[in-house]
Amino acid sequence: MFGNYSRGEELLTAAAPIVSVEDLRVRFVTPDATVHAVNGISFTLEAGRVLGILGESGSGKSVTLRALIGLLPPRRSQVEGRVTVAGHEITRLGEAELREVRGTKIAMIFQEPMVALDPVFTIGEQIAETIVRHEGVSWADATRRALELLEIVQIPSAARRLKAYPHEMSGGMRQRAMIALALSCRPAVLLADEPTTALDVTVQIQIIVLLRRLQQELGMAVIFVTHDVGVAVEVSDRLAVMYAGRFVETGPTATVIEHPAHPYTAGLLASTVLGSEPGRRLEAIAGAPPDLSALPPGCAFAPRCRFADDRCRAAPPPEFALAPDHSTRCLRVGAGEIELAAPGLVERASA
Repeated sequence: MFGNYSRGEELLTAAAPIVSVEDLRVRFVTPDATVHAVNGISFTLEAGRVLGILGESGSGKSVTLRALIGLLPPRRSQVEGRVTVAGHEITRLGEAELREVRGTKIAMIFQEPMVALDPVFTIGEQIAETIVRHEGVSWADATRRALELLEIVQIPSAARRLKAYPHEMSGGMRQRAMIALALSCRPAVLLADEPTTALDVTVQIQIIVLLRRLQQELGMAVIFVTHDVGVAVEVSDRLAVMYAGRFVETGPTATVIEHPAHPYTAGLLASTVLGSEPGRRLEAIAGAPPDLSALPPGCAFAPRCRFADDRCRAAPPPEFALAPDHSTRCLRVGAGEIELAAPGLVERASA
């Protein structure tokens, strides 16, 4: 169906992960404070897989994506660690090299397409210009491919919409156009920054189904950021729960949802209707996320956690491996002192 846009077979045969992140840290320095937005995250992602990053607003999810694609402001941000995408070490590339990698190796779908799409050019011109710049084909060939892409993402009357400006399209169609633009040069890795948040529920479902289908048929690796547990369950194979710039729990999506291993994960599940029993009262997580310019010395979630003790407040907890593919940064869960169950929390005495 996708002709030259399919890269799945090529990517899935690669032995090494298509994305490798090692101890990524991002700080924003202002005259008044230093904001510690990302605080030492590491992960790998294989071609054809989807990693969901789940967390509240301000947890560092979007900053992580911008670090992966090299879109952080160089004068105001400090980035440490190593980010490798399709063999390119992003954190060592200059701006000219990054422009070549963006689109061809890694692309991004933004939360609000009206910010990402240029209002003075038609949708077709923006997609065709990207193809011409990266692949050197003629304008006529690029325009034909732009039309094919609009048809792939199921925009009605694609030939007519090719000549439309962003403001002439609905929110759902603009987001589909943004997806088409991101796919225009067949990237190996697709980043999705809460792409359904600004859409109504019906259109959200359509975009999620479309992205999942395209990911499977094109064989891309996808990193999908969301604050919505239901969306995370629908789109991801693997889940990373993020809080105060750290991954506090990672594992297969089904495992994390059915057997949460961090009180924050369990709190998110308890506050959503996902899989809840009829009549069950939803439980909000008490308190608010910490100030990232003044993080506490211990576990950042400790001030909101009903299981926290003095050990939790003394130092950041290490990562505990509960299984080969499931880990948590909770001292008490890692020590076997508490069990967490979705959607409620159950505490048991230490053995």
